[in-house]
Amino acid sequence: MSATMSGSGSAPCRFAHYFIVCGLDDETGLEPDALAALYQWLEADRQGKDPEATAAGENFDQSPLKRTFKSKVLAHYPENIECNPFDQDAVNMLCMPKGLSFRTQRDSLAPHFHSFLITREDGSRTYGFVHTFYEEVTSPQICSAMQTLHQMHQAEHNTSAQNCTSSSSSSSSSSSSSSMDSLSSSLDDVDSPSAHGGRRTCEGYDSIRDTLYVSKAMCLIAPMPFMHACKRFLAQMHRAVSCSPPPPLPLESYIYNVLYEVPLPASGRSLKFHGVYEPILCQRPGVGELPLADFPLADAFRLLGVENLVQLFTCVLLEMQILLYSQDYQRLMVVAEGITTLLFPFQWQHVYVPILPASLLHFLDAPVPYLMGLQSKEGTDRSKLELPQEANLCFVDIDNHCIELPEDFPQFPNRSEFIQELSEVLLSFGQSPEGGSSSPEPAVMSLQTSVLEKELKSTSLRELVDDKTNGNLGGEALDVLELLQGNPTLERLQALAKRTGVKVARLEALAAGQKGDEGVGGRSPVEEEELRNAKLNVQLREVFAARFATMFADYESFVIQNSPDLESWLTNREQMHNFDKASFLSDQPEPYLPFLSHFIETQMFATFIDNKIMSQWEEKEPLLRVFDGRIEKARLYNVRAPSLRSSVYQKCTFLKESAQAIEQRLRKIDHTAIHPHLLDMKIGQGKYQQGFFPKLQADVLASGPTSNKWSNRTCSTQRRVERHRQQNEHLVLDNELKEKYMQEARNLGKNLRQPKLSDLSPAVIAQTNWKFVEGLLKECKMKTKRMLVEKMGREAVELGHGEANITGLEENTLIASLCDLLERIWSHGLQVKQGKSALWSHLLHYQAREEKNEQQLESPVSNGQERRKTESSVGLPGLRVSVIQDMRHIQNMAEIKTDVGRARAWIRLSLEKKLLSQHLKQLLSNQALTKKLYKRYAFLRCEEEKEQFLFHLLSLNAVDYFCFTSVFTTIMIPYRAVIIPIKKLSNAMTTSNPWLCVSGELGDSGILQITKNILEMTFDCQNLGKLTTVQLGHDNSGLLAKWLVDCVMVRNEITGHTYKFPCGRWLGKGVDDGSLERVLIGEFVVPCGDDEGGRGSKTPPLQRSPSQIRRISITSLTGKGNKPTTVQIQESIGEAVNNIIKHFHKPEKERGSLTVLLCGEGGLVWALEQFFHHGFRSARIFQKNVFVWDFFERIVAFMENRDQTGDLQESPEPLSLNSESLCRYVNAINNMPRNIGKDGKFQLLVCLGARDRLLPQWLPLLAESPVITRMYEENALLRDKLTVSSLLGVLETLHDFPITLETSLTKSVEL
Repeated sequence: MSATMSGSGSAPCRFAHYFIVCGLDDETGLEPDALAALYQWLEADRQGKDPEATAAGENFDQSPLKRTFKSKVLAHYPENIECNPFDQDAVNMLCMPKGLSFRTQRDSLAPHFHSFLITREDGSRTYGFVHTFYEEVTSPQICSAMQTLHQMHQAEHNTSAQNCTSSSSSSSSSSSSSSMDSLSSSLDDVDSPSAHGGRRTCEGYDSIRDTLYVSKAMCLIAPMPFMHACKRFLAQMHRAVSCSPPPPLPLESYIYNVLYEVPLPASGRSLKFHGVYEPILCQRPGVGELPLADFPLADAFRLLGVENLVQLFTCVLLEMQILLYSQDYQRLMVVAEGITTLLFPFQWQHVYVPILPASLLHFLDAPVPYLMGLQSKEGTDRSKLELPQEANLCFVDIDNHCIELPEDFPQFPNRSEFIQELSEVLLSFGQSPEGGSSSPEPAVMSLQTSVLEKELKSTSLRELVDDKTNGNLGGEALDVLELLQGNPTLERLQALAKRTGVKVARLEALAAGQKGDEGVGGRSPVEEEELRNAKLNVQLREVFAARFATMFADYESFVIQNSPDLESWLTNREQMHNFDKASFLSDQPEPYLPFLSHFIETQMFATFIDNKIMSQWEEKEPLLRVFDGRIEKARLYNVRAPSLRSSVYQKCTFLKESAQAIEQRLRKIDHTAIHPHLLDMKIGQGKYQQGFFPKLQADVLASGPTSNKWSNRTCSTQRRVERHRQQNEHLVLDNELKEKYMQEARNLGKNLRQPKLSDLSPAVIAQTNWKFVEGLLKECKMKTKRMLVEKMGREAVELGHGEANITGLEENTLIASLCDLLERIWSHGLQVKQGKSALWSHLLHYQAREEKNEQQLESPVSNGQERRKTESSVGLPGLRVSVIQDMRHIQNMAEIKTDVGRARAWIRLSLEKKLLSQHLKQLLSNQALTKKLYKRYAFLRCEEEKEQFLFHLLSLNAVDYFCFTSVFTTIMIPYRAVIIPIKKLSNAMTTSNPWLCVSGELGDSGILQITKNILEMTFDCQNLGKLTTVQLGHDNSGLLAKWLVDCVMVRNEITGHTYKFPCGRWLGKGVDDGSLERVLIGEFVVPCGDDEGGRGSKTPPLQRSPSQIRRISITSLTGKGNKPTTVQIQESIGEAVNNIIKHFHKPEKERGSLTVLLCGEGGLVWALEQFFHHGFRSARIFQKNVFVWDFFERIVAFMENRDQTGDLQESPEPLSLNSESLCRYVNAINNMPRNIGKDGKFQLLVCLGARDRLLPQWLPLLAESPVITRMYEENALLRDKLTVSSLLGVLETLHDFPITLETSLTKSVEL
């Protein structure tokens, strides 16, 4: 116990926490890897075999040299540390992820280095650095056991070879493959001898002929990622064991030194400590600098290339599933750590396992965003690697320097300029930005000594002898000489060096006052290389950090802080909006929006904003502090220039100073640790034997020195900080309660950071999967709620309430995120899949079964799940509703090439049709199919959760989505149109040939002739979007050409959206206003009276245009006592103009149809028609009705007549211009070949006047014309000067906006 405690007090301040040795335990002998056995158990369970039987049997199919055997932690020092408890299982698994590896003298025995990390539950990390080498097996029991296993394998091999020929014909029938089977086969034999070249000439192992070697690992566990320093220390330790002259001191001295006497460098300081042969340097960034990252980014860029790395970076920012794939564990770690380092100031919030041990393969099933690394086998074909979920997966094949990206994800802003800047940084360090070259890392030395090795050794000894500082003494050569002469350890080392033939001329030269030969500035080439790497690292990171500082320069303005204290904020965290997303996006440059709208929905951004809010009450999180400092600095330089908000690319300005800071620290060492020294050890133990790692003396290494100047100093600071923190907590909250709230708030929306490595029983795996199921359900609830609230907010605005808080871009982002969630749900626990999309695969299986059933029954009508949708409207036949029908629509779309694309299109279509919940319920009702496709723990086989999930999706039926129509704009769509006449006989009596033209937001159908007296047609044309107008007309032929039409109904046969175009007017010469064609304005028909169980939620429809009574000529309203008042008329004009102005204030892509605002009910034409009708003398006894258009014609006739008689010449100049334009427009409308009737002509004149900004100029002409007295009563609004002048002011507000008219309105007008 005392040993534990003595090391623990200063542990947070120590460079390394543990030194560990893993390998073969001679006492327990060869044990099959328990984790591999567990994996076989899981596989057997999934395939429906008896797991117990499988686990009991030995696996003799594989050669014993290829099999994995259990490795053990042979020793670790110290026993335990309070702040970082030792996790034996996790460390063992990550030190030797494939267990023990056996080799013979014919195989490559080169050592290799890799690193790993362990993420604790609170998100903090510990780093491990591992040097794996091969040691000869001396135990005769192990050798004979290996021989026996090999003989059993040979026997098994021979019998299976005999059976092979008979069974080969029947083995190829299985069609559905398991994703995990292919994974396991690809992971077998990764560390096998053959995988490292040199295929054996004689297979297997013979104890007489062969020497057997087994892998062993040395590991340092450190609180910070000082990768280079740990790598060099471990390499020197291995060299001390493997090379002929023993090291100057026992190994325990060096291990004790690194564990207890080497401190963590302070912020902004550098440190030098001593390995076995040469000094090792490391440095730590200062408070205002980017945090420590020692993994070589240059290697990540070299492996993938700049373009690929930026694409991977974008996928990580958008929290997709990232799978790294390489034979080399260290490459996995370098790319994973490199990419997460570049996220500054954000942090990856989800599952992070850069090295996924073989026993955790089932974790690829995780239905959450993850960043994992998987070891590949040499020569494995990527196409054979089937993964459970690929719809949202970014697959990074590091060894082949390529990545496979998910479909449809937004590009990083200013991507090309960004890549250009990164390329310039790389080129300035002499590295190609192309990538694709393997890392030119020097291999760790092999066992055979060479000339080169001797030279290196002499250099390193010289370095050790020449160390210019010790403790914190001055660095003068004379002082060093005195120090060296007085140091018995170094004298012994010097004598040793002379004995082994290594020259120590450098020391004599120093004594003689001469300067010896050195690298640049007295540094070795290795140190120069490390400095170069560190400078390149920090410059690349600065470029990334500068992009975020530019993009989020103003983020603080949009943070919503409305809680009085931390406690109330934490308790209400889930219900609160912390960031004004809509305002933030509206403030961003247009090109940034696709990326930013996705990014601000991620967990890493939410956590960043949470940290910002919590910094009101707590100390700022370090990354946030540095980032805010950067923004403040940029503001000072720019004096809040508008350039912060533009999309013009700004290069990073910190490159030079950040590289200089590192160079200064490494050139001038701030602190040198105590030298390794002899310890109080028992003589005769730990005998040196070349090539074998000695058994270390545990009692010496179990605890550190009782007093350390630096440890006391640092720990007192820690205690002070701790005391201060506890006082603060007392002021704000009870400590435990606060911790609970904090944990809940931080874990909101998150899942496991890292799978539990220490306990992998089936029960724990089941519990992990249960957490995933709960997480998916919670995510579904949050997503559907957000979609509903945002969408309802938008519709409320369109109905005149509140403010809009969702844009089309945001809506698209939310729907894309729903598609991703459904894919993740469908891939959880999946065991049979075809193609990359789990959902589409399930749909295809369902389709195959249903079509087979249809053929057996030979009557598609009896297909139970198909219904015809009852239409609320008369005249349109019911629409067939079924999962299969919608699948066929998608399968017929040639534009969609992939399964993932088809699944997303199907989700969008079902959502638009308000059938998503019903369709998925139907799909899952086939339980036999679900059982065949999914494992027992899958989300889709948890009945209660599945029901809740479908219920959440059902809530989306309360709002209208056009997410299919608005995205697939180029597809061909079948439409059905029906013309509904008023009188039952009038359609039969019509002798003319009718035609119609349907227009929408994306185009029009062209003129379509309708078969006489059928009045119904279907036609295919490119997606018209939301329908806006229908032009309906006929050629006036035959005796009974007059035609009274109630309305036209048009339906999109894929989405089922139906539009009604009310008419209520005659078409024909000599009746009504004499029109032969009319432009009808559409309204969306909300389906009602659904009898499909549970399909439509019965909430009142929210996005419905005001119910439009049959459009009746206002002339026919006179005399019926329902004339609008003057106030109502003025209000309706104001409202119409207001709606047009609002239309132009929306983002361009979301404006919808301007035609409806001009010509629809409540539109500008309708309002002005009421205005001109007020006090109009229209009805005549025994005469035809007079229309407003007649008034315009008489005005024009009067003007032209006065012009001819010369009266007009006296009037002022501008008036004649206005008069001339009015005459020109009215005559052009009258002279066009179309027969649109008098009301149609008035409508066209108003639209053209609004477009060309002429309405306010024409209105005074009409009000002042003598014609007005004959056609208007005295109380008419048009004769009231005040009303006319206020109307002019209202209409002039439209001059600021570019009004464009649909071709259906302006066709064949020549101006």
